[in-house]
Amino acid sequence: MKKHLFLFTTLLLIAFAVKAQKSDLATAMVHYKFSHLKDTTQTKPYTENMILMIGKSATVYKSYDRRLEDALVRKQIQEQMATGSGRININRNGSGSSTEYYQLAAEKKLFRKEKLINSYLIEEPLPVINWKISADTASFGGLHCQKATTHFKGRDYTAWFCPDIPSQSGPWKLSGLPGLILEAYDTKKQVVFKFDGIEDMSKMAPPAESTAPIQVPREGGGTGKLIGEDDLNTDPRAIQLPTDAIKTTEKEFTHLREAMRKDPNAFAQSAMAAAGANRPGGPQMQMKIQMSPDVENNPIELPEKK
Repeated sequence: MKKHLFLFTTLLLIAFAVKAQKSDLATAMVHYKFSHLKDTTQTKPYTENMILMIGKSATVYKSYDRRLEDALVRKQIQEQMATGSGRININRNGSGSSTEYYQLAAEKKLFRKEKLINSYLIEEPLPVINWKISADTASFGGLHCQKATTHFKGRDYTAWFCPDIPSQSGPWKLSGLPGLILEAYDTKKQVVFKFDGIEDMSKMAPPAESTAPIQVPREGGGTGKLIGEDDLNTDPRAIQLPTDAIKTTEKEFTHLREAMRKDPNAFAQSAMAAAGANRPGGPQMQMKIQMSPDVENNPIELPEKK
């Protein structure tokens, strides 16, 4: 645990704060049924419900399943705090991926947000994908689409985009077509993004109840944000990078992720200790994390063959 605590403390000291990004408001939310055959020795793929939120100059692709679990965990914390017992037990069943992809078109940047108790941001090059558009057409959910193909991240993809929806975005890192990508899959159907509907968010009103971060008492007086909570926005349409995320490198994040896989509960306690949680005068948190022992010999991004 001491080794993990040192790593967390070092990261918190060397990481620089994310510059405030002006919030974009999503005008549409696209739902996808995502499937990925992570282990080629098995026949059943990993599946997850995903969403793509589309704004004027930014998009975010993330797990809808995770969004639902976060709401349940938040309710669980609030109910325990209301009892005044001074202890908070958090149980996560690992439903949904915590990875989110932010594409900022105006800045030509791509950020990947990861969650390992704290939030981390990794900047990646904005993909430049060489699409070949064909004359083939099809309909998905009553929307007219056109076919395009490409080779990207070690796989050959087919995508169906809708020219009537003027957005060059799509699921995951797929983008750059003259219309929203509704469906996409690789030639072996090991990675599939299946269209599952679209919602108009342009007239959606903010929720009646605030989703501001939960505040807890701190040692010496005052309050602070509960460890593990993002700086949530009251507007569900907001597309904005978390301002308190730790900006890190791929190498550093890989090190942290491996530490969590080896001992998730010790990792959680180290993260909370490094962030100043469980000090006298504040609630004592116990976090139990259940991680599925997934075997992944077939990552979504494959190395290019030489």
